[in-house]
Amino acid sequence: MNPSYLMRTLSLAICLSLAGAGGAAQAQPAKNYEPQVGQEGKDVVWVPTPQELVDKMLNMAKVTPKDYVIDLGSGDGRTVITAAKRGSKAHGIEYNPDMVELAKRNAAKEGVSDKATFVKADLFESDFSQAQVITMFLLSSINMKLRPKILDLKPGTRIVSNTFDMGEWKPDETANAEGCSNWCTAYLWIVPAKVGGTWKLPNGELTLKQTFQMISGTLKSGNVIAPIKGKLNGDQITFSAGEGHYTGRVNGNSMAGTLKSGGKWSATRSGK
Repeated sequence: MNPSYLMRTLSLAICLSLAGAGGAAQAQPAKNYEPQVGQEGKDVVWVPTPQELVDKMLNMAKVTPKDYVIDLGSGDGRTVITAAKRGSKAHGIEYNPDMVELAKRNAAKEGVSDKATFVKADLFESDFSQAQVITMFLLSSINMKLRPKILDLKPGTRIVSNTFDMGEWKPDETANAEGCSNWCTAYLWIVPAKVGGTWKLPNGELTLKQTFQMISGTLKSGNVIAPIKGKLNGDQITFSAGEGHYTGRVNGNSMAGTLKSGGKWSATRSGK
């Protein structure tokens, strides 16, 4: 064999071996990745939600095995994993690929990889319309940017946030976690049905103005016009008009229910 050819072959083999070793060395830190509290992220710095508050948030949302839970900015995966341990199918959306892999390893350690999934994605480009419960620990400014998309979700979808609110959309419930020292406040919102507009009743007309889950307006029956005040809880509506107390359920452009005094009522949204 030509000596010079042999030397070139050996040199190439050594270079490839070193390159492979270097690649393995570069890949190794990801397996030992340890996030640092306060580290920079795409939209927010990373701070883990205390486990006590994770439990409180999922309790407030009344998470069951029938629910699909999506965590926005899932970090090390603890909220998704906790939901999965409760029997729910849960999914985490996280922009940092190292965090995504860490969360997957954590889920595997806890034996819930079949229920806990994670994806590297941008929150603002993600579809979370299939969730029954959404959890998040973001800034109020990020919550506000997401708010229009959240309000378009299916009525009854439960939204739970650690510490940060959604501006003038007041939470349906606020709670603090016991045994928690930092980042211990949870807010719950229930996405309301959209009921603003004019509704026709068999014996009158209902005009509703909606501000998130709160409603106001008038009920006209004959020559009598009564102011109304009420609230939505997902697709459930309650309001008072004069001496009448109404409860019912909204289904798109129709709603129906019962009167506290007895009897039933129904209404259909007008096209005008």
